Amino acid sequence: MLSFKEIISVTLILFSVIDVVGSLPVIIDLRKKVGQIESEQATIVSGVLMVSFLFVGERILSLFGVDVSSFAVAGALIIFLLGLEMILGRTIFKSEVETGGAAHIVPIAFPLIAGAGTLTTIISLRAEYQTINILIGILINLILIYAVLKSSAWLGRRIGPGGLDVLRKVFGIILLAIAIKLLKSNLIADF
Repeated sequence: MLSFKEIISVTLILFSVIDVVGSLPVIIDLRKKVGQIESEQATIVSGVLMVSFLFVGERILSLFGVDVSSFAVAGALIIFLLGLEMILGRTIFKSEVETGGAAHIVPIAFPLIAGAGTLTTIISLRAEYQTINILIGILINLILIYAVLKSSAWLGRRIGPGGLDVLRKVFGIILLAIAIKLLKSNLIADF
């Protein structure tokens, strides 16, 4: 049953967990490294991951013998490395242009947008909210994600190189803190 209140709640919860605005320095940094990010593909892949996890997330993880906590720890390690890369100004992840890969898939679609925090949140939302309202909340977030990804070059020019450097360092520290929080809460959950 459609509920405006549930849709707003789900949208706000997912928006704060995804934190696409907070990921802007990472996105701009990747755009600078690889040239162009396919906003449409990143949004579609993120959406497919989120919707898939809504319906079969726990079963997919259990198929591989992985629990939600272990999945969150793996995502936290990737986020930790991204944070280190931003703070230290060193390249840890090999450029996707050199490897022939797609920068819009890793690390943008996963783990920045549809990361362990987002996917585990979606699994937990199923316990409180109707599936249709979660789907609408995911769709609203995908529209916002697309808008931020599409305008990241413009935002990068408006902020400027100095501002981007400051943002990169600040959000690098925030990413490290998020990674450590995920590690702490999920490692403690196993004991």
